[in-house]
Amino acid sequence: MQNPSLPVGTGERSNLLDALRGFALLGVMMDNLFGFSGWAFLPQPAKESLSTWTSDGIIGMLEQVFINGKFYSLFSLLFGIGFSIILVRNEQKGTNPLKIFYRRLLILLLLGAGHLLLLWEGDILLLYALIGFILPLFRKLSNRHLLILAAVLIFSPLLFDLFSVLFQYKNGSILEKLAISIDQKNGIPADENFAYYLYKDGAGWNEWRNWQESGYLYRYAYILDSNRIPKVLGMFLIGLYAGRKMIYAHLADNISLFKRLRKWGLLIGIPSAIACFYFEFFQKHIPSPIGMVHTLFYATSVVPLCLAYVSMICLRWERKKGMTRFRFLAPMGRMALTNYLMQTIIGICIYYGVGLGFGSRVGPSVFVPIGIAVYLLQVAYSHCWFRYFNFGPMEWIWRQLTYGKRLPLLKK
Repeated sequence: MQNPSLPVGTGERSNLLDALRGFALLGVMMDNLFGFSGWAFLPQPAKESLSTWTSDGIIGMLEQVFINGKFYSLFSLLFGIGFSIILVRNEQKGTNPLKIFYRRLLILLLLGAGHLLLLWEGDILLLYALIGFILPLFRKLSNRHLLILAAVLIFSPLLFDLFSVLFQYKNGSILEKLAISIDQKNGIPADENFAYYLYKDGAGWNEWRNWQESGYLYRYAYILDSNRIPKVLGMFLIGLYAGRKMIYAHLADNISLFKRLRKWGLLIGIPSAIACFYFEFFQKHIPSPIGMVHTLFYATSVVPLCLAYVSMICLRWERKKGMTRFRFLAPMGRMALTNYLMQTIIGICIYYGVGLGFGSRVGPSVFVPIGIAVYLLQVAYSHCWFRYFNFGPMEWIWRQLTYGKRLPLLKK
């Protein structure tokens, strides 16, 4: 008889959810490359000076329309589904699900804090852990109320932006001022561009260390200014709803739902994403901090397209041939934490001055193919890893700390 205090075995895992995590990692990597490479921070004249500017501009537009924000939303959705699975399985076994959940979050919080402070300011693990701590507060809500609250949270940035415009206040202003004071202490000019500071000739460990002292503050100032917290929580709640309904386990019963989500997600999401791109890059006069029109189109593009992507994979998965095509992503998703952290290390080694220093010197025409190659290597590595091991290395550590049990890493 299985000990209820032990984690769920690999045989019980949903290959579909793992494949979705693997798919999400591709989008997250593509999104993060624009930050790792310094492209997101380069001034426009510097971008246009590259010989690949024409194709760079096209790729950048496609990334904004089809990728930006959609895959972080997918990870948020999967986080909510994961919480529902923990609730159901532990309640069935007569154990306290919240004890396990909070332990998992505490370990994730520590990993995220280390990732944020020591490696990369673009970390999402810490944010997910912090928001995750309040997720159990909503577990008693009805399905209807879950969806209503999720919609309110996803569109709430419109109200927050209105307050910012009316009162000329930025949520992250205190953190930004603190970051600037740290930069001044470290001799970094107030107008220094991140793209040049970390990637310039001669940039090394000192520059990286100086940036790490303030980078996380700039990051969380942006998270507050862009109202990321309610957006993430909203997707958590949609995931909690989907997990309760066990939609991922009953694909055949939800074909019509997936077809509707695919249809309306694309019809609403793509035009909204194009409008979002236009208002962000061509209408700089719209109200600060980001622009209320941009905020509206962001909400009506990111969530619909995220749900459309999930629906398309689920519809394919329901067919035997489609399942075969996407199943290769499952090992990548089974060690999503390990692969996410590895993407950071690889990005630093390729683009930062402490590594090869490609940052700010190449555009999307170069770094996107590099990213795809790295991703495919990770997929291949993940397949090889699970021939011999039960868990990914970071997942193994995470599970052992969560359950307080010695778990066999090597397969027998």
